[in-house]
Amino acid sequence: YFGGRLDSLLMRVVDIQLSFPAMLVALFIMAAFGRGLGKLVTALTIVGWVLYARTVRGSVLVEKKKEYVDAARLIGLSPFPIILRHVLPNILTPLIVIATIHVGTVILTEATLSYLGVGVPVTRPSLGLLVKNGYDVLFSGLWWSSVFPGMFIMLLVFGINLLGDFLRDEFNPRLK
Repeated sequence: YFGGRLDSLLMRVVDIQLSFPAMLVALFIMAAFGRGLGKLVTALTIVGWVLYARTVRGSVLVEKKKEYVDAARLIGLSPFPIILRHVLPNILTPLIVIATIHVGTVILTEATLSYLGVGVPVTRPSLGLLVKNGYDVLFSGLWWSSVFPGMFIMLLVFGINLLGDFLRDEFNPRLK
């Protein structure tokens, strides 16, 4: 909302991070710090925050130029009440939709890291580990031990993406 040097610095950090593939960054973090659920969540957070930073910044830049924000400024409201009452409620809709759709990406990333052996420990349940364990016996005739977890991942991500599309349509005032 305020812009300035901090905004520019954060956007340059976002640009730098977006220049690297997210899976490669997550793989590097997990390989460097080891396996574990906490480390996996940290790696997924480091990889995923840039999407939210870009979305919030873009939405705030659009909202702060609208007439109702100018009107609130003219009647004497300070910036923080304007942000809380006017800008924040209007940027929540894109964030909810992005978060819903991003859940599918996080599921796929976790499954991939666990499949590669750098995700959660083998003592923890993971769809990626189920696919890997099934792949080890895939050609021995036990094809379902790998296919069913893979299909479950596909259906889960597909269902979450459908939920994200539904939320986007529900929250979009132009479609009503």
